Amino acid sequence: MRLTDPSRLLISIAASLRRHPKRVTGSLAALLLGTGVTAFGVAPLAPDAAKLPVYEVVETVSALPTQPQTDALADFRFNLFRTETIRSSDTADTLLRRLSIDDAEAAAFLRTDAQAKLVLAGRAGKQVTAEVSDSQQLVQLSMRWATDDESRFTRLVIERGAGGLGSRIETAPYSSTARLASGTIQTSLFAATDDARIPDAIAVQVAEIFSSDIDFRRSLRKGDRFNIVYEALEADGEPLRTGRVLSAEFVNDGKAYQAMWFQAPGHDASGRQHQGAYYTLDGKSLRRAYLGSPVEFSRISSGFSMRFHPVLQKWRAHLGTDFAAATGTPARTVADGVVEFAGVQNGYGNVVFIKHRNGHETVYAHLSKITVQRGQKVDQGQTVGLVGSTGWATGPHLHFEFRVNGQHQDPMDIARQSETIPVPASAMAQFRQLAGHARTELQAAASIGQTRPE
Repeated sequence: MRLTDPSRLLISIAASLRRHPKRVTGSLAALLLGTGVTAFGVAPLAPDAAKLPVYEVVETVSALPTQPQTDALADFRFNLFRTETIRSSDTADTLLRRLSIDDAEAAAFLRTDAQAKLVLAGRAGKQVTAEVSDSQQLVQLSMRWATDDESRFTRLVIERGAGGLGSRIETAPYSSTARLASGTIQTSLFAATDDARIPDAIAVQVAEIFSSDIDFRRSLRKGDRFNIVYEALEADGEPLRTGRVLSAEFVNDGKAYQAMWFQAPGHDASGRQHQGAYYTLDGKSLRRAYLGSPVEFSRISSGFSMRFHPVLQKWRAHLGTDFAAATGTPARTVADGVVEFAGVQNGYGNVVFIKHRNGHETVYAHLSKITVQRGQKVDQGQTVGLVGSTGWATGPHLHFEFRVNGQHQDPMDIARQSETIPVPASAMAQFRQLAGHARTELQAAASIGQTRPE
């Protein structure tokens, strides 16, 4: 077989690669590099802009008509919205002026319409929202307020229609939002919650939740801290009232206490729907057989100890606890029981005796009014009367006693020692899931306190 010239060349290159691989490889690399450099060096440049031809284009542009634009602007209408707070000195004219309303008809309507008069009636501090036209006429004015119904609010609406201004009162459901808050104790619980802008109703709930573990009247320490997640009820975006505490953490003297609200689904063994309650995050109920206090969190004016009696003017054992509270404050039973006595009795004045199980008995004295009667069954937390100053009392307060088989006991000790009820086993999986969310929310609330400027 004869080999062509190209074939001989390929055979010669292959033989050279076998004998001198490094030398041939280096030569090929140099050849390729040189070719690349040469290619780069001879690459053509862009045309010189100065040598490019220049063309001039002339077109006639017609101006757009301005009259339609002017007419459109003249016909344009807009409404403005503004919110103001009612002042005690407000009249219809001063309120409308602050709302940027110049409307004599609206001012007269606020003074004469029976429902519209509610805007300026009652307490100051209410918020009103107004919709105002660009000619400063009232289009709509609304005001919202809370009622005894914890699920709905009331709204007053004043609105301009085809026949002029009209008013109506309607109700609507609240929307619920969760709010985070935290604080540090410097002097008292309420001073700390005020600094953190936490409503008093939430502070009271926190004290109630942890009352069996923390004595908020004697055991608080400077530097104690708390984190709270609570429910705010809003009406058209305006917060009107607070709901319940959803979860809370209180660190007292270095020890942390945590709680969350939980209502197990379904019914108990007796067929009744499970009641909601507060639990520790590991499922232990904080609702004990006995409440720590017969009134919502209040300053104790005289504890379970010896004292100088203000009426008898001599030292004697004070076998109960006095809770300072305003006349009319509800007094509640600390546990389920049956009313054994309800009436007037010597130095007790108006007094209620309630018999509980295991030989336990509680006494609620100096009441201004009794709201139960003998033989009546009462549930824990039920109001049995109103605080007053009847009998041997120098001022309004509730005298409270706890007796076990006729012997007086410190009610705070009894409350702390009473048993608790755990989460039902059937609801434990759901509880653990919610407890995980509660931990996350409490951590987020704690971060608020860490970032708050002092």
